[in-house]
Amino acid sequence: MNTLDRRTDYRVTFVVLCLGVATFSLLQSLVNPVLPTIARELDTDQATATWVLTAYLLSASVFTPIIGRVGDKVGKERMLVVALGALAVGSLVAALAPSIGVLIAARVIQGIGGGVLPLTFGIIRDEFPREKIAGAIGTSSALLAVGGGIGLVVAGPLVDALSYHWLFWLPMVATVIATVAAAVLVPESPVRTPGRINVGSALLLSAWLVALLLAASQGHSWGWSSPEVVGLFVAAAVLLPLWVRAEVRSESPLVDMVMMRIPTVWTVNLVALLLGAGMYSLFAFLPAFLQTPSAAGYGFGATVTESGLLLLPQTIGSFLMGVLSGRLAARFGSKALLVVGSVLASVSLFGLALAHGELGYVVVEATGFGFGLGLAFAAMANLVVDAVPPAQTGVASGMNANIRTVGGAIGSAVVASVITSGARADGLPVESGYTVGFLLLAIALAIATLVALLVPVVRARNPLVPGPEAEVPLRRGRDRLAAAPSPGYGREA
Repeated sequence: MNTLDRRTDYRVTFVVLCLGVATFSLLQSLVNPVLPTIARELDTDQATATWVLTAYLLSASVFTPIIGRVGDKVGKERMLVVALGALAVGSLVAALAPSIGVLIAARVIQGIGGGVLPLTFGIIRDEFPREKIAGAIGTSSALLAVGGGIGLVVAGPLVDALSYHWLFWLPMVATVIATVAAAVLVPESPVRTPGRINVGSALLLSAWLVALLLAASQGHSWGWSSPEVVGLFVAAAVLLPLWVRAEVRSESPLVDMVMMRIPTVWTVNLVALLLGAGMYSLFAFLPAFLQTPSAAGYGFGATVTESGLLLLPQTIGSFLMGVLSGRLAARFGSKALLVVGSVLASVSLFGLALAHGELGYVVVEATGFGFGLGLAFAAMANLVVDAVPPAQTGVASGMNANIRTVGGAIGSAVVASVITSGARADGLPVESGYTVGFLLLAIALAIATLVALLVPVVRARNPLVPGPEAEVPLRRGRDRLAAAPSPGYGREA
């Protein structure tokens, strides 16, 4: 299997990769609708129970780029097994957790599995035929949104029929299968980046990410002006430039700052930040809106199970767009898909902010958001992977996925602050809180659309395809990253 003529068929590899990505994305949202149940079962308060989400978010933010970079250096297949193994171990510990502290620790372990994302994109680029890469990356990237949506759908029925422990037992079984399949079937990466792992840069990266995300995620509960939150923001502001300086001066940087300055990379990353804010915030607060008793003057009194089923069309829309993204990108280009996806998502959120009094409206708006999200996620992955050399694929896609998480943390924190700033006598948020929250997200995605329009695509003739009309985008800055581009660089993302 390590020789060229015995390498696993790329379609088998793709099934294994999709299983890993789907399980990771499922675990991102599976616990969202049932946090009150977990708090009650483990005899803790709601504020402590939110750490089940926060710990996972923090851990994934730290480990995603690190695991991606290590995979570039020591082998993507090896690190894929490690990342999937961490998901399996974390799920086992979470399923057996006797206390909230153990469950939070288990979620930290699961966060290591965030490395599945950059490793998947890197393996696809290494192993797949050139004409299949765009579609494969689009589908696997769309699974991030699909898995998150499925988590909202299945959480209620699982808890009603069994218990919240099965929110971790079932992902554990799927991840064990994926881990074994990755070890046996996924071929080792032929592309390596020489050099050592920069431990100092990894520590600095971890420090500023933890400080930023901890402050953003806990600001609404600790108080935005509290010494703890202000101190964390200050620490992040100090540590971030120190990390950038260390990376620029390092002979073996964790994140190549030349790569991050490529116009395609930084513009797509900015879009990812804003889209992440929209996705994570909607996953967190739309189910709560649907579950609000209609006696409050808004909401529809849905159960956890019913709210998940109402959002099922959104999940289906994301998946369909991910599957079709390869063909659409080949015809229209990934930049066009990114723009259209951002427009759809933004328009849907504007609709949700202004017209949420009828259940049919909400379902249609959420579905439109799902279509837009599926298109945009697939396009972002293709644009970033195509913009950098194969040796940088893991860290580039890892940072893009990570920036979505950072955006999600910040967006969720801001929206939570807005929604909970005013409360009724019965403790429920006032309707205007949701309206303003959805409106802020819509504006953020409108800005994402404007940034998507700035993603540079320079047309040039493709020497690999005969004929004067054979043109593909060439990304600026690539010459500074690789003296000899591989044949795959002539591919339309």
